[in-house]
Amino acid sequence: MAYPQVRIQLCGRVCIEIDGERRDGRLPGPQGRRLFAFLTVRRFAALTRQDLYLAVWGERLPAAPDAALSALLSRLRTSVRPLRFDGLRLALPAGAWVDLEAARDAIHRAESAVAQGAWGRAWGAAQVTLFTARRGFLPGEDLPWITDIRHELESLQVRALETYAEASLHAAGPELAPGERSAGDLVARAPFRESGYRILMSALAARGNTAEALRVYDDLVRLLNTELGVVPSQPTRDLHGQLLSARDPGS
Repeated sequence: MAYPQVRIQLCGRVCIEIDGERRDGRLPGPQGRRLFAFLTVRRFAALTRQDLYLAVWGERLPAAPDAALSALLSRLRTSVRPLRFDGLRLALPAGAWVDLEAARDAIHRAESAVAQGAWGRAWGAAQVTLFTARRGFLPGEDLPWITDIRHELESLQVRALETYAEASLHAAGPELAPGERSAGDLVARAPFRESGYRILMSALAARGNTAEALRVYDDLVRLLNTELGVVPSQPTRDLHGQLLSARDPGS
C-alpha cells in the first residue's frame, strides 16, 4: 500500500501538502485551521470531544457544540483526504514531515553537535530551528494550548540562537558578523542568560572590538546587581579578565 507524502507547516501560515498538492486552501476557515493544527500537534494523544471543543472554541462554546464539532470534523476530513482519522485522532503516515517536530529534532542535533565541537553541524541544525521558531504560531489566536506552543517556540528560539551564535563564533571568518548579531538577539531575549553575554563578548573581541566587549560585561554587571543582587558567574568573570589582559598586556 502506497502512503501519501505529507508535509505540514504549522508555524507562520498553516500549509498542508499531500503528494505535492497544497490543501490548506480547503481547510474550513479559522476554526478548521485551529482544529487541524491541534490534531497534528496532539496526534499521539488520546483525545476526547471536550479536548476538541477547548482547542477550537476555548470556553466560548457554540450553542450546540457537539453538532458544530461533528460538522467541522466532517469538513476537515474531506479537505485533507486521503489522510486517515482513527476516531478523533489524525493518523499521519510514516515519514510525514511537520515543521514543529523538525525544529524540536534539529535543536537536539545542534546542541549535541556543540557538545562534540562539530561546529558545522551545529550551525546548520540551529538554523532549521531558528527559521521555524521565528515564524510564530497561529498569529491572532488566543487559546491556552496555542499559548503553550508559543512559549515552546520562544524557548526553542533562545536555544537555537545560542547554538547558532556559538557555532558561528568558532567557525569565525564571515560567520562572525551573523554570530555577533545572533548573540545580541540572544541577550535581548534572555537577558539573564550569561552564555549569551559570553558569546557576544567573544565575538566582539574576535572582530577587534574589545572595548565594546568590555562594555557588554559592564552592562551585565549592572543588570545582575540591580535585579538580583549578584555578580556574574566565574566563567563570565574569567572571560572578562582575559579580555582585560589582551587589551593591556603589560598590566
